[in-house]
Amino acid sequence: MRDLDHLEAQSVYILREAFRTVPRLGLLWSIGKDSNVMIWLAKKAFLGRIPFPVVHLDTGKEFPETYAFRDRYTVEWDLDLIADACPPIEAVDPTLPPASRLAARKTLGVRQAIDRYAFQGVVAGIRRDEQSTRAKERVFSPRGEAGRWDFKDQPAEFWDHFNIAVPPGTHLRIHPLLHWTEVDIWRYTQREEIPVVPLYFARDGKRYRSLGEEGITSPIDSEATTIEDIIAELEATRTAERAGRAMDHESEDAFERLRTEGYL
Repeated sequence: MRDLDHLEAQSVYILREAFRTVPRLGLLWSIGKDSNVMIWLAKKAFLGRIPFPVVHLDTGKEFPETYAFRDRYTVEWDLDLIADACPPIEAVDPTLPPASRLAARKTLGVRQAIDRYAFQGVVAGIRRDEQSTRAKERVFSPRGEAGRWDFKDQPAEFWDHFNIAVPPGTHLRIHPLLHWTEVDIWRYTQREEIPVVPLYFARDGKRYRSLGEEGITSPIDSEATTIEDIIAELEATRTAERAGRAMDHESEDAFERLRTEGYL
């Protein structure tokens, strides 16, 4: 079993380094389990209040429970929330498969937020174990013009020495949870009593393991109604975390194309 205190300390260090070295930061809040942990860690890192904006890339197609959670905890956690609408589907690359086109609106939403608010760094809650393309990421990940990511040319990160160079027209993606696993997220959520969207818990034999937009995200078969149940379920399963995401079942290169173009 991995040491949650060590994971927490490493993530807090990353968040503080980002705030210390990157002039204008925004934290991307999907309102899923991972980004809620990231919010929690950021509150700890900065003595109870996050000193930079929290950005929800709003496609207008989130679950009602997700919007209700966002509205409630924006107030309770005293967040400086930006919730601008993502660009419309017509602005997305038409050669992408259908579900990937819907998801790609968030890619355009990130670019829009960076341009509109002059962010030089955005903090995102991805993990290496979540998807094979994300396993190639770095903690401080440089992005080229228009947010493009060259996964074949990533800087080495030895002994917590991070690349912090931000040339004009580019930005950094900072990933404080890159070293966590799905089980770590749930164990920490349980220990810290972090609220989550209720869709993660089973109802009528179904629950959501990964939350995306309505219409392109499906629940899994499950009887897990508590965090203890979820952890036990995860320790026994061999099914991929994103199995309920329609975009992950489209063309083989769709996710890598999205990530290269700047998807989260």
